[in-house]
Amino acid sequence: MIAYLCAIGIVALIYCLLALGLNLQFGLTRLVNFGVVAFFAVGAYTSGLLALQGVPLVLCFVAAGVLAGVLALPIGLLSLRLRDDYLAIVTLGFSEAVRISIQQESWLTKGVQGLPGLPKLFASWGSGVSDMAIFATLLALVALVAWGTVRLAASPFGRLLKAIGDDEAALSALGKDPAWFKVQVFMLGAALAGVAGAFYAHFITFITPEQFIPLITFYVWMGLVMGGSGTVRGAVFGSLLLMVFLEGSRFAKDWVPGVSEVGMASLRLAAVGLALILVTLYKPNGLFGGSAGSAK
Repeated sequence: MIAYLCAIGIVALIYCLLALGLNLQFGLTRLVNFGVVAFFAVGAYTSGLLALQGVPLVLCFVAAGVLAGVLALPIGLLSLRLRDDYLAIVTLGFSEAVRISIQQESWLTKGVQGLPGLPKLFASWGSGVSDMAIFATLLALVALVAWGTVRLAASPFGRLLKAIGDDEAALSALGKDPAWFKVQVFMLGAALAGVAGAFYAHFITFITPEQFIPLITFYVWMGLVMGGSGTVRGAVFGSLLLMVFLEGSRFAKDWVPGVSEVGMASLRLAAVGLALILVTLYKPNGLFGGSAGSAK
């Protein structure tokens, strides 16, 4: 039971990292990124492929974040010319293009066969202890990123990002050029997703293209919206709440007669969708969100 809870905690913290990255992009700057999973996949495969070549894991994690951030550069440049709805479509298409490329380029990624045998973090410590060490490392990283996000939001750079999200035209009229700042925050959020992907790869130790479907992106969005976009506590606690709901509902079939495992999965998604609608209607700032403009 402890091993199961630890594994769920690790996955939940990975989602927290993804949500914190998305919170920088959407919560502060209002950049609609429906391609979170693309950078998550790039980070996982970058770190996994390098690790299989004997590269130290620390360098693999750095490479995962850097490559995911660099890959976000062209999308960030596109955000300068696209409105929110068009940017959402482009990023969603980009995520599918990345997944299909990973699937088709079997000479590099082994395609649908996936990458097995990835080295696990802290593997030399033993299976149980290594999971606890991964959990502790992720917890420290999430706390560090959360603290950094709060500090960034309170800085002149963060206030500029919020001004871009509030009224970009007014900011431009004041003589500020928001272009490079939008690109920077898009790359920063993507780099966090890449690091999250590296953690995922070296915890699961086996990755395939089908693990990186658009549903992952929408789970991250659900957690952020239900928790409260624009706030760190909304990103963190919303992601944790979503994970508790998704995992806890797996056991609901034991109390709901006549419902199969497949049927329960459908009911679970329907319940999450209903919860999202209710939160949007009755708690528009999210369950854990503060007043408008709050960053904590």
